[in-house]
Amino acid sequence: MRAVIVPLISRWVAGSKNKIDDMLLDPQLLHRTCLLAPFIVIYLLVSGTDHVPDALAGYLPAVFRSNDLGSTWWAPLERINEALIVLLVTLAASAAINSFNSVYQTFEIARQRPLKGYLQIVKLLAFAFGAVIIIAILTGQSVGYFVTGLGAMTAVLLLVFKDTILSLVASIQLTQNDMVRVGDWIEIPGAGVDGDVIDVALHTVKVQNWDKTIATVPTAQLIQKSFRNWRGMSESGGRRIKRSLSIDMSTIRFLEEDEIERFSRFSPLKQYMESKLDELDSHNKENDPGSDLTWDPRRLTNIGTLRAYIIQYLRDNKRLHQEGMTLLVRQLQPGSQGLPIEIYCFANDTAWANYEDIQADIFDHLLSKLPEFGLKVFQEPSSSDFKSLAGARE
Repeated sequence: MRAVIVPLISRWVAGSKNKIDDMLLDPQLLHRTCLLAPFIVIYLLVSGTDHVPDALAGYLPAVFRSNDLGSTWWAPLERINEALIVLLVTLAASAAINSFNSVYQTFEIARQRPLKGYLQIVKLLAFAFGAVIIIAILTGQSVGYFVTGLGAMTAVLLLVFKDTILSLVASIQLTQNDMVRVGDWIEIPGAGVDGDVIDVALHTVKVQNWDKTIATVPTAQLIQKSFRNWRGMSESGGRRIKRSLSIDMSTIRFLEEDEIERFSRFSPLKQYMESKLDELDSHNKENDPGSDLTWDPRRLTNIGTLRAYIIQYLRDNKRLHQEGMTLLVRQLQPGSQGLPIEIYCFANDTAWANYEDIQADIFDHLLSKLPEFGLKVFQEPSSSDFKSLAGARE
C-alpha cells in the first residue's frame, strides 16, 4: 500500500503551493494510514458480500460469502477488527494533529499564537472518545451507554483531570493575553528559570536557561505566580544600563583656578563651564553680604564637573538611545562604600554580547578619566595595601 499511496500523495503535494498539505507527507501519518487499509479490507470481507461488488463476490472464499455473524468465532473476529480500525483511526488523527502543528510552526503567527496546548486537548478528547468506542465495540454495548456512565462519574473525572483542567485554563489565558511566546526571554525568581522559552504545551512550558539546562515549568504556575518577560525590552530596541561608580569621598573638593581654566577649554565641558560660571557669579553677587563679613561663596566642585562630563559623554555616544528613553546621571546615598554616581541609560543594541560591550566601553572610559578630575574610585583595602602600610611603618 505504501508503494502506491506515498508516490501519489508526494506528486500531489509537490504540485501544490499550499504549505498546509505538506502535513500529508509526515512519515508517522503515512504509516498509520497505510496500516488501516488491510483492516478495512478484512472488515469488508467479514461483513459478507453486501459490501463487495458482485463481480468480485464470486472469487471470495466460501467462508467470506456468509453473512452469519452469530457464529462463535465470527462475531468476536469482527469486533476485534472494528476495534483495531478505531484505534488506528485515532492514532492517525493524533499523527495528523502533530503534523499540522509542525507545519503551523513554520508560520510567523505561530510565535504569537501557539496552538500546541489546544491541539493537545483535541488529541486528549480524540483518545478519550476512541477508548469509549473501542470498549463499546468489544463489550457489545452502545456508545450512549458508556457516555451516560461517564456523566455519573463527573466528580471523579474532575478530580482525576484536575491538573489538565487547570493547565487548559492557564494555557488559554497565556495565549489570549499574549503573556508568553516561543522565543521569549522569561525569568522566574526563586525557581531557577532564566532563559528562552522553547516550547509552550498544555501542561508545561520549557525554558532553556543561559547555561543550556532545560527548566520545565507547569503552565498553571505562570498564571498563579509572577514572572518577568523581557520581550518588551527586545521589541523596544533598547536595553537598560544601570550601573554606578563608587567615588572615594576623601577626593571630593572644589576646583582650583587652573582646573577651571583647563575644563573651560575642554570641548565636552565648555558649554557647561560657561553657563555654570555665569550662574555662580550671578548668585554670589546677589548674596554677597559685604566686605565686613566673611562668607563662603558657591564654587565648582570636581564631582559636579565629572557628572556634567558624564552626561555630555553619554549624549555624544551614538550607541545609546538619545530620545524616547531615559538618560540621566545621578548621585545615590553616600555610605561606607563611597559616593555612588549612577549611570542610567539605554543601549540601542539589545543583543547580549553587544550590550555588554557598550556598557564596558562606557565604564572603561570613565574610570580612566577620573584622575583628570582629581577623583578616585573607592575600593576595599587589598593585601598590597596592607603590605605597603606595614613597609611604611618599618
